[in-house]
Amino acid sequence: MSVWDDLVGQEKVSAVLEAAARDADALVTAAAADEPLPEASKMTHAWLFTGPPGAGRNQAARAFAAALQCVSPDRALGGTPGCGFCDGCHTALLGTHADVTTVAAVGAEILVRDMRDTVRKSFTAPANGRWQIILVEDAERLNEKSANAVLKAVEEPAPRTVWLLCAPSIEDVLPTIRSRCRHLNLRTPSVEAVADMLVRRDGIEPEVAASVARATQGHVDRARRLATDPAARERRTAVLKLPLRLDEVGACLRAAQELVDAAAEDAKQLAEEMDGKETEELRAALGASQGGRMPRGTAGVMKDLEDMQKRRRTRTQRDSLDIALGDLTAFYRDVLALQLGTRVAIANADAEDALERLARASSPESTLRRIEAIAACREALDRNVAPLLAVEAMTMALRAG
Repeated sequence: MSVWDDLVGQEKVSAVLEAAARDADALVTAAAADEPLPEASKMTHAWLFTGPPGAGRNQAARAFAAALQCVSPDRALGGTPGCGFCDGCHTALLGTHADVTTVAAVGAEILVRDMRDTVRKSFTAPANGRWQIILVEDAERLNEKSANAVLKAVEEPAPRTVWLLCAPSIEDVLPTIRSRCRHLNLRTPSVEAVADMLVRRDGIEPEVAASVARATQGHVDRARRLATDPAARERRTAVLKLPLRLDEVGACLRAAQELVDAAAEDAKQLAEEMDGKETEELRAALGASQGGRMPRGTAGVMKDLEDMQKRRRTRTQRDSLDIALGDLTAFYRDVLALQLGTRVAIANADAEDALERLARASSPESTLRRIEAIAACREALDRNVAPLLAVEAMTMALRAG
């Protein structure tokens, strides 16, 4: 199973990356033998992966990173880099390869202090891999200072360094950065492709796979989570019942509180899983004894970790809320489809009774206003409005129609 098998419905992107990985292999071989570099190479030092949520931007970038680090002996026989089984592929896909550095936003932004060490590392030679690879998963979250740090590194990269940037759209990245990258745009996979992947790769029953793929409209990660996590299915079911409960002001406020509390619980669970482990690992690295006091001069390091964990909890809560808002948007889109007389693309077939009830009780104009209210809530959350305040305003608008 090659690394390209993870790219669901992205055949054109896979073909481009395969060709680039072959040329990258030739570049490394030529440099090692002190031979002239091949002409018209499809390989370049910086790549920008864009596409809608769920299209697989990060997966495509990580698969490419694995192919660049592939050490399969089949390459010498003409095999495609990216076997998926060798040590280079395996560690790159898992995120443990010494020469593949991943940068992801912990909070709302990627701060310049989060990028300094990474930018410094980008100017060093690979430790034991074929390339020094920097994968920025949330390039749209680079703030002005961190984006400028990346720009300097992309303008004059080291000979064996590759930058892989991922963002929702090309407009989300500074023009000065994107002009120095090769751009690949991923499309949303078809419902059929996602369902086939769930059956083939995860052993999901075909009926369940088709249902969750349709419900998530081709969002690969969310479809897999719905198919494998009962708690995720329960949360989605609760969200889809919310529009029928908004018959009075008190019900709107209660529904908003429940949505925010559920998102906070998600963040708390993640914190419990990660924060304690990170804290103990850092204490051990700084030389603290088991249950003992921290050595002198380490308080600042511990405070930095606590700040990072706090930013991650805030982002996790808002990401969880965004998933719920996405489910609500899909629900009202289905209501609008019924009001306009089409059933072709109904995503939430399991909630058809509720969809028909709301479709009969309201007009297409009011449904569009409700969809706009959800979009306004998402924008408010992006502007750091208090989650409860933003969601309460949305539920009141949903009631008014």
